[in-house]
Amino acid sequence: MSTVLGAGSPATAETITSDWIVDRVPGRTSQELGDGLEALIRSGELPIGSQLPTIRRLASAAGVSIGTVLAAWNHLRERGLIETHRRGGTLVTAPEERSTASAAATVWSEIDLQSGAPDIALQPDLRDAVLDSLTASDLNVFGRDFMTSRLQEAVLGTWPFAARSWATAGGGTEALLLATAAAAPPGSVVAVDEPVSPGYLDTLRDLDLSPIGVRGDEHGPTVESLRSALERGAVAFIVQPGAPFAVDHALSPERAADLAALLAAHPGVWVIEDDSIGPLAEAEPPTLGTALPDRVLRVRSYCKAYGIDVRTSVLGGSVELVERSIRLRSHGVGSNSRILQNTLAHLIASPGASAVVGQARAAYGTRRGALRDALERRGVRVHSGPHGIVLWVEVRNETDALLGLASKGVVVGAGSKAFVVPPAQPLIRVSPLQLPDDPAAIEQLAGWIAEASRGSVREFFD
Repeated sequence: MSTVLGAGSPATAETITSDWIVDRVPGRTSQELGDGLEALIRSGELPIGSQLPTIRRLASAAGVSIGTVLAAWNHLRERGLIETHRRGGTLVTAPEERSTASAAATVWSEIDLQSGAPDIALQPDLRDAVLDSLTASDLNVFGRDFMTSRLQEAVLGTWPFAARSWATAGGGTEALLLATAAAAPPGSVVAVDEPVSPGYLDTLRDLDLSPIGVRGDEHGPTVESLRSALERGAVAFIVQPGAPFAVDHALSPERAADLAALLAAHPGVWVIEDDSIGPLAEAEPPTLGTALPDRVLRVRSYCKAYGIDVRTSVLGGSVELVERSIRLRSHGVGSNSRILQNTLAHLIASPGASAVVGQARAAYGTRRGALRDALERRGVRVHSGPHGIVLWVEVRNETDALLGLASKGVVVGAGSKAFVVPPAQPLIRVSPLQLPDDPAAIEQLAGWIAEASRGSVREFFD
């Protein structure tokens, strides 16, 4: 059992309280906090292996913003003096320990490199948001709010076009399933912006829908490819404006306008905009909703930014598609808890939560860049869109690469499952969001991926 270091305790225990730090670090700027903690670590007064308090608790005790503590944490992390574990909190470490022992200690089977799941250690604390949601005057009033007034007010300023109607659903996958089913009856054909998010093609099969892939170039889905899909009978176009899973593109405003002009000539076709990363996007991606407000429904997921247990996504846009989505969810009687909706509203409006999300966004970009650089140094060809949250790695044989990595406890995604027609060049999909902030571990992973990309797996029978 760990000892807790209080304000007057000697530094011989494992868990450090906020008061202990505040008592020893008089400065309150991010630089002063970072420098003060660094001095405590290097002097040995703050022992290696100690667990630091949460960012929110230290910010409260020191009377500073969450962003101030986040910046101090960055100072320490860049110097290799702390590391954050998904479930173990933030621990004091030493640069020499990281370089020699951390790679060997990394349990890759516990790190999700396949689905694009976020690092929960980089998500906001939910306590204040949940408590604030309990102050609503209509709490437990019988009836259903498909969207609470608090959530609608919070979302209005962030939506890229003037939505005609609103609703909520559970996580982003449920919301996208409802929206797709609302736009396309069973047995019909839909156009999908490739590559798709993990599992979406399986969802289309469950809905008895036939997908046609829409190819892209550096500016997004091409007009020619979408036109071909429409000529083949597509009744809906599912597009990813933020292109988080793209191989090499991002949707430009000019291309969005061109696609909207083409769709204007096909009035019976619906548009579903899949915004699967929500606040984690660097900027609001383009929309077709401004040009086609009665035919576009944007689905925004907040789970990657705020946590899976917020479990509330937002659907905003076409009145008809929103009403169809509501009817499809438990025959129109299903709705999200007001507590969950108002928790999400608090997070969207919270400067502290926005600061945490910004820190996560930066960390994810750093992790993606570190792995990509390590792979390219080994001669591996890697692709990712400008706003991507995955890396696409060229391999000689997809199955062999997946098996080779699995033998080392590393599970990544099959590229073929993200395309209607598998690409000529085999790819595997690697999500870097949960990568450890440890150069040695990333170098180890890059070496294994490089080996898997070139090698083959042979089976022998004696």
